[in-house]
Amino acid sequence: MAFRIEHRLGIRADAERIWDLLADLPGWATWNPVYTQAAGTLAIGANLILTEAIPGQAPRQISPTIVDWVPRQQLVWAMQTLPVLARSVRYFEIEELQPGSCVFAVGEIFYGVIGEGEAKRRRRALKEASVKIAEAVKAQAER
Repeated sequence: MAFRIEHRLGIRADAERIWDLLADLPGWATWNPVYTQAAGTLAIGANLILTEAIPGQAPRQISPTIVDWVPRQQLVWAMQTLPVLARSVRYFEIEELQPGSCVFAVGEIFYGVIGEGEAKRRRRALKEASVKIAEAVKAQAER
């Protein structure tokens, strides 16, 4: 079983513009209200170093592993805190509907007894975080 939190919205920008924001990890500090610091390389198996500021929680440093990325389409990373009991997959997806118009999704899927339970307990804050990221991407991409 899994528990998913996601937010999707339309953006009036092309997929390349949105991807450029996601691919510029050091630039996240200027626009991303949830991942306020980001470093690393976009490569499958690479670890990122992120400062995560979920609403209502103290900021913390995390180091997820990139499990998939496709330019102008998606960035996916995974975190495993307790094997089998708590793991999550965070994703950013860009679906270009037509030139200059995309649907952007940001979400996280939680697995494991502890992972699902913790996500359900914190669902409001986690949903708010996804909304904030999506709205920040929209604001930057539509500038």
